[in-house]
Amino acid sequence: MATKEQVKERVVLKETTSMNSEIIVYNDDVNTFDHVIETLMRVCNHTAEQAEQCSIIIHYKGKCTVKTGSKKELIPQCTQLLEAGLSAEII
Repeated sequence: MATKEQVKERVVLKETTSMNSEIIVYNDDVNTFDHVIETLMRVCNHTAEQAEQCSIIIHYKGKCTVKTGSKKELIPQCTQLLEAGLSAEII
């Protein structure tokens, strides 16, 4: 039988992990690598290397998680990605 402390620890851990959402960017046939990289750097504050790696993953895997955080803080960033013409959603 689990102790009261062990149960509390599991609940706190579950709450912490469930608060995070992700911005997923999907591959398309419209945007160039340069546009995706520049947009990720501007909107998500990625380094050039991070943005390039994400763009390669998006191209070859079809999608990539580009940012994690609370849904409230991700909404404006996802909106900016969409306004830049990228295919993105928060999950």
